[in-house]
Amino acid sequence: MIRASLEADFPETWLEGEISNLRAPGSGHLYCTLKDGSSQIRAVIFRSAAMRLRFGLEDGLQVVVHGRLSVYEPRGEYQLVLDHLEPKGQGALQLAFEQLKRRLEAEGLFNVQRKRPLPAFPWTVGIVTSPTGAAVRDLITVLHRRCPILRIIVAPVQVQGAGAGEQIAAAIHALNTLGCIDVMIVGRGGGSMEDLWSFNEEVVVRAITGSRIPVVSAVGHETDVTLADFAADVRAPTPSAAGEMVAPVLAEIVERLEMFAARCRQATMSQCLDHQQRLDLLVAHLATIRLRILREAQRVDGTLVSMREAIRDTLKQMTARMQGWRQALEAASPEVRVRHGMALVPQLRLRLTGTMAHDLKRYEERIHAYLGRLHGLSPLAILARGYGMLETMPDQTIVRRVAQVSIGDTIRARLVDGELRCTVEDVLPDSSV
Repeated sequence: MIRASLEADFPETWLEGEISNLRAPGSGHLYCTLKDGSSQIRAVIFRSAAMRLRFGLEDGLQVVVHGRLSVYEPRGEYQLVLDHLEPKGQGALQLAFEQLKRRLEAEGLFNVQRKRPLPAFPWTVGIVTSPTGAAVRDLITVLHRRCPILRIIVAPVQVQGAGAGEQIAAAIHALNTLGCIDVMIVGRGGGSMEDLWSFNEEVVVRAITGSRIPVVSAVGHETDVTLADFAADVRAPTPSAAGEMVAPVLAEIVERLEMFAARCRQATMSQCLDHQQRLDLLVAHLATIRLRILREAQRVDGTLVSMREAIRDTLKQMTARMQGWRQALEAASPEVRVRHGMALVPQLRLRLTGTMAHDLKRYEERIHAYLGRLHGLSPLAILARGYGMLETMPDQTIVRRVAQVSIGDTIRARLVDGELRCTVEDVLPDSSV
């Protein structure tokens, strides 16, 4: 009777107070006490109402509640059965936003160190948004205008309402499994905080932070802020701005490539001119080759003399060492050691003779190799192969071009076994040179 009377007299009650003694057992119901400076009353939020809360309850939170007064008969206590709660001074969505932001930020999901740069030249862009909104049309238009060869893959999702957050998270995971996406844009057009709430859900934030692909958040207008913006690698103020961030301007890339090609051609020409100058210097120094060959020949002769002397010294030293060994063997009194030593002497002599013969042969081969190289570098060897050297008379200038002589000039042709004095009867320039 008491319960019926209270419920009939207080069917709808609004109350303002502070939450204390909050309890959340496994049943899903929430129990607490509402109090102010002079009084308090017990309250219960059953599971069905608790699941509709957009924010988390905590002790000390000032709230405005709505419910009906009833009696809990087992303890004989009256209590408020609440069906609606609002935080005092701010909306439920804003409070839920701040609470979830603090919790995820404490986990390190918004750290700047984990954010990745966007690829400079992406081939494929993935877009997670509504397929019917104006945002996707504007975004595709911007991407194609800036880079017509860019490939776009759209993952259509519901961006507001029940289940939208799960769809967005599933689309992000699906694009990661394709293996061909270089960068991803997640967003939608503008709206109220309720419309944008799907991008504040924890499942979306964790899907963005777990993505292997760099993510650009483009939710709403520039003044709209969601938790997806904090989790993404880059935040774009609008979907169109996201397209400008992601897609390079193809015309600018082509222009830069043409500029680089021109610079490469200029650098190549400069190197060719430099090498040509160096070649001219080398040709000018060819006259000194003969002197260098003569000097090398002198060095070879000196080396041969040194090698012969070294061989004689080595033979003397080895002979002296053999005599020393012989004397040492003769000085040893035990007959067995003497006999054993005498048996080793012929073997050592053979090894020594073989080593000396091998060294002599190796030095002889090296000498022949030096002589062959010197002979190949000698101008006389070149003449011996059938070439000749032409000189003008009487100044003895070497003739390199037909322009140096005229019809009737006398020139001298040096061959391997003598000279020829020739008279120029005709000058026939080569048109291909």
